[in-house]
Amino acid sequence: MDFPDRLLSALTQKPDAMAAEHRGVPYRWRDLVDIGATLESVLVARGVPRHMPVGIIARNRPFLAGAILGLVTHRRPVTMIYSAQSADAMAADIGKLGLAAIVADPQDWTAAQIDAARRVGTLGLVATGDLADAIKLVAGIEAMAAGPYRAPPEEPGIELLTSGTTGAPKRVLIGFPILARVAESFTLGEPPPGGRPPQVVSAPFGNVSGLCQLIGCAAGTTPMIILEKFAVADLVDAVKRHRPPILGLAPPAIKMIIDAGVPRDDLSGVSAIFGGGGALHPDMQDRFEKIYGIPIYWGYGATEFGGTLVRWTPDMREPFGKSKRGSIGRAMPDTDLRVTDPETGAVLAPGQPGLLEARVPMMSDDWIRTTDLVTIDEDGFVFHHGRNDGAIVRGGFKVLPETVANALRSHLAISDAAVVGLPDDRLGEVPAAAVELQAGAEAPTPGELEAHLRALLPATHVPTRFLVVEALPRTPSMKVSLAEVKRLFGH
Repeated sequence: MDFPDRLLSALTQKPDAMAAEHRGVPYRWRDLVDIGATLESVLVARGVPRHMPVGIIARNRPFLAGAILGLVTHRRPVTMIYSAQSADAMAADIGKLGLAAIVADPQDWTAAQIDAARRVGTLGLVATGDLADAIKLVAGIEAMAAGPYRAPPEEPGIELLTSGTTGAPKRVLIGFPILARVAESFTLGEPPPGGRPPQVVSAPFGNVSGLCQLIGCAAGTTPMIILEKFAVADLVDAVKRHRPPILGLAPPAIKMIIDAGVPRDDLSGVSAIFGGGGALHPDMQDRFEKIYGIPIYWGYGATEFGGTLVRWTPDMREPFGKSKRGSIGRAMPDTDLRVTDPETGAVLAPGQPGLLEARVPMMSDDWIRTTDLVTIDEDGFVFHHGRNDGAIVRGGFKVLPETVANALRSHLAISDAAVVGLPDDRLGEVPAAAVELQAGAEAPTPGELEAHLRALLPATHVPTRFLVVEALPRTPSMKVSLAEVKRLFGH
């Protein structure tokens, strides 16, 4: 069977078993299948050709999960539309994408979105939240018009917007064979007699982490506790009620759990945390593991590669846990990695810093260059040193923001930091830093932070401005939003 058939087979194995819980309301696998079937019947009735992409304004809600799974099982191409943006920005996306149809939650069919869809001729569908009438037409855009519509993809799959790992954000197609790879990574081994334990899903469905969890859980009939976004109280509640043995968390979530003073017993039953989506400082990992006794296995991936490229696994921890402290792990078995010189493109020897390039033969035979600075040691362990694309050029001197942020994180009072470039009439650009404090720490003065950095870095790297914030602004996937950090400084 191909992947859509395999997915449908999995979804229909135990129709009455719990598939998802959202805001305390349970849903069965039968419910998710029915939502997808209802969507397909509406698309067919309205004449939407099977080869034309259907948009999803992807929020973490069961009806949209059912819609995504239904589109895949019916072999329709899917385009994800970023939900964490203003109504005007979303309307602009709808106008540019030129999709035959779009499915969205009721809150995302504002006047601006409807007007944009009408101008394109896009069929508007709403996921109602009512199982008896799951998919309805949006008034005023009840049919496809003349278009023009975008060209269909060469192969069906799910199109996601990248986060910029390989350059400017762009849309990348994750084909069905890659979705099969995702599913297989989640479903290795036979399920236990009582079925697979639930997983908490808080990463957005519209990015690669959340999509991988959704597809992986569905293919393995793993119940999902769906959180619309990460919140410590919601996570603790889900863990206490459902006892998931494994959690997937982003770096800020680790800090938020510590800062909230979550009792160790509240996470009892959790045997491991697998994470990614950014750098986790080794000191923060050590703190968490000491408090909760739960090992963290970190990794690194990107939309362009269909998910994870590098990861830690339990069998690596005993022989390498201490000697490779700070590493993001080793390459996945189906992944090739190398480090190249940013200027010449020459392949570098182990231990030399440069840009990470990766090749996943299942996706392409080509080496794809990222904007991440790494070293790979003789044992194949990857150490991440930040991004190269955000370099600040200060009067001719190049400043890498992550180098400064890492130095700030080494201050005892600082738990996280973000560094951005601000325009300067004399030097062209200068660094500025926003910092987040450790729980209960007294805020250091700008002079103290400057002295701390001068002891570690060249003078050109020392920011001209410091700002202490309660929490760094973050995207739905919990990465620091550098655009919002710049706004904190009035830019």
